[in-house]
Amino acid sequence: QVQLVESGGGVVQAGGSLRLSCAASGRTFSTYAMGWFRQAPGKEREFVATISGSGWSTYYADSVKGRFTISRDNVKNTVYLQMNNLKPEDTAGYYCAARSKAVTAKSPVEYNYWGQGTQVTVSS
Repeated sequence: QVQLVESGGGVVQAGGSLRLSCAASGRTFSTYAMGWFRQAPGKEREFVATISGSGWSTYYADSVKGRFTISRDNVKNTVYLQMNNLKPEDTAGYYCAARSKAVTAKSPVEYNYWGQGTQVTVSS
């Protein structure tokens, strides 16, 4: 079993930056691909970014490509989401997720474990 705890959310002005962290429990962290998803009020949860177990492969939603960077530290059992040039439409709850395979995935149904989320609010 894997437990995930997100942190780093907050309120930031448009054009600003935030760095989200997701701390994972467990002793096989490097075997899990990780993902970030977000959900705004009245909308379905959407894919943001994913990273393979090794950290060699990453994929991003078109809406965040070039602005967000996902990374991981397998020694610290932590995955990060660096968010730059934030826009009001980025406002959402951000959720960290882990899947029991090392290969990246973009669909939330492919993930086995979820954190409770951290709120990101971007003001204009």
